[in-house]
Amino acid sequence: MKVILLENLSKIGSIGEVIDVKRGFARNYLISNKKALYASKENIKEVEKIKIELNKKDQEKKKNAKQIYENLKNKIYEVKKLTTENNDLYGSIKPTEISKIINHSDKIDIKPSLIQPLNEIKSLGTFKVKINLHSEVQAEIKIKVISEDSIK
Repeated sequence: MKVILLENLSKIGSIGEVIDVKRGFARNYLISNKKALYASKENIKEVEKIKIELNKKDQEKKKNAKQIYENLKNKIYEVKKLTTENNDLYGSIKPTEISKIINHSDKIDIKPSLIQPLNEIKSLGTFKVKINLHSEVQAEIKIKVISEDSIK
């Protein structure tokens, strides 16, 4: 299915580009999240007209992403969790929880869908987490998991 991109998306394409993607991806993600339009002749003409405006919006998003990146880069967030005798966590630390930790300590609102732990966080230690702030801006933070108290 052919669609026109309304945003710069990493590994997919840039604003105004007509790309061919699978029908489900187009309908369920790109179009539903207003990241693309069906590639009809009318839509192609419309996107050409508003391309400059879309580029301005994208530059604004990129600028905001860079500000957030400057606030987040090389930060270490501590998380206290209950552990077993062999220092494993009960459960794991998910992107939703990481988002709440960042919001609580730095008042920066980051959607959990943008957060990608490089490894699953299931034990004590320090873990790298990648945050996709923009298609061209990625921040990396560290989550340090320490024991609250172990349950015997």
